[in-house]
Amino acid sequence: MATLRILGIDPGLRVTGFGIIDKAGQKLAYVSSGCIKTKETDSLAERIRTLLEGIAEIAALHQPQEAAVEKVFVNINPQSTLLLGQARGAVIAALVANNLPVAEYTALQIKQAVVGQGKAAKEQVQQMVMRLLQLPAVPGADAADALACAICHAHGGQGLGNIATRSYRVRKGRLI
Repeated sequence: MATLRILGIDPGLRVTGFGIIDKAGQKLAYVSSGCIKTKETDSLAERIRTLLEGIAEIAALHQPQEAAVEKVFVNINPQSTLLLGQARGAVIAALVANNLPVAEYTALQIKQAVVGQGKAAKEQVQQMVMRLLQLPAVPGADAADALACAICHAHGGQGLGNIATRSYRVRKGRLI
């Protein structure tokens, strides 16, 4: 049985969570997780570089075959939404540069796939990620969100609520 390695990303300009799981059949196994943190004192360009280099390093180290990224939601503050979009763009660019297919999921889809309820609290997501991956402790919020994104992708974006609406980015006529 072939194993699929999935990299999940919860993008943010200050903190970007990542989570890596392996899927063999219906079994999911934890590989790694953590956060890429940028310095608030750095310029936007330096923070983008930190994200690009961090994602490239994770991809080189863990060799995922596919990636899943949380979609941006519209925030009350337009400036925050714009900055989050730039961070998300940097993450997607880094994934594409590493020739990874990129699927995108909304927070609602991710929560539905992992918890079974789209309006679940962060603590519920953390608890379910811990249970589904049989972790010894609750992961941090950003890493848990990234692992949840990877779990959602592993379930084909359908999760418990059968909400398949994933999308792929394509470049030069090939799936990336």
